[in-house]
Amino acid sequence: MRKLQLLTGGESHGPGLTALLTGLPAGLRVDLGLLAHDLARRQHGHGRGRRMQIEKDTAEIRAGVRGGETLGSPLVLWIANRDYANWEKVMGPEEIDPRLAELRRLKSPRPGHTDLAGGIKYDRRDLRDILERASARETTARVAAGAFARMLLREFGVDIKSGVRFLGPVGAGNPLPNWDDLLRMDETSPLRAIDRSLEPEMVRLVDQAKEEGDTLGGAVTVIAHNVPAGLGSHVQWDEKLDGRLAQAILSIHAMKGVEIGSGIVASQGFGSVAHDAIERTGQGRWTRPTNRAGGLEGGVTNGEDVVITAYKKPIATLRKGLPSVDLDTLEPHASQYERSDVTALPAAGVIAEAMVALVLADALLEKLGGDSMAEVRAHWEATMALQKAWPGRG
Repeated sequence: MRKLQLLTGGESHGPGLTALLTGLPAGLRVDLGLLAHDLARRQHGHGRGRRMQIEKDTAEIRAGVRGGETLGSPLVLWIANRDYANWEKVMGPEEIDPRLAELRRLKSPRPGHTDLAGGIKYDRRDLRDILERASARETTARVAAGAFARMLLREFGVDIKSGVRFLGPVGAGNPLPNWDDLLRMDETSPLRAIDRSLEPEMVRLVDQAKEEGDTLGGAVTVIAHNVPAGLGSHVQWDEKLDGRLAQAILSIHAMKGVEIGSGIVASQGFGSVAHDAIERTGQGRWTRPTNRAGGLEGGVTNGEDVVITAYKKPIATLRKGLPSVDLDTLEPHASQYERSDVTALPAAGVIAEAMVALVLADALLEKLGGDSMAEVRAHWEATMALQKAWPGRG
């Protein structure tokens, strides 16, 4: 049974975004610096559009916290859209200007975006009614909520980092990174590349794509470090933690693939070199000399780092347009252009961190139980003691 549940609301150019997170235990100390830091990281990166210059994202806590501690009640966060001042007569909830709305109307759907499928599903002829919610602007609310999941995980020694593994073809052949690789990464670099030597070539490729009116995709790797064994379950399909993590990653805009550990390379060889040998130290700790499984076996964490690579397609909004159809004339027409990024890979890693944090925090609370941090900590200590003693001497 899930403990943490997240709902978000809001449109890209509407008044703002709301995040509603339920299930946090009472007594969790809130780190506003962490919250602000993660929101700022999401806006960083070479190749971002002008929207990042307009918005300076801050999350206002409207419920669920008192005196710097969670109450156990629903957490409600509000993130205002500064750009709404320029869109109020187009996106106003109560009244809009028909003339301006028509000027902003989207009627030539973008291939690769939700425009056409959403228009058909919801019977909307102005595809702005679809794109405004389908926009990746929504992930701001996810990152804000994910920061609270990260706060909870840090109470138990779990940390999460990410970096750009490759962009377009640049770095596509690089090996799977480990935790030490991410520790060496420069968070402030233009593209948050795990391999710093590739950054200049990546920047040149982004600049080239911008000049040509094109976009770029790539891959980001997220690693959760110091994750305890025993999260998730093998018992039912929807309880398997690797499946839950994969769903969370694929729910991020433009993500088209997800890999746990070195799953792709492992699928291309023999089982004798695909798995991780089991060892036990003199201190009674179970270890693996390798981590090809990415910290998950049978849907359960095994005590190694959880390693996830997310594959992001190029953004579907191209300045030069793609072949499409005009909804009014039903004749061929280039897809319309909406202000967008050339690439958002650095931000995609931050968003993926938030989603991994939410899933792992949920699995941790599911494993431990407890309505207050005091209870959760007590259950944690008992669980760790049992795991350290296992399997005993029979």
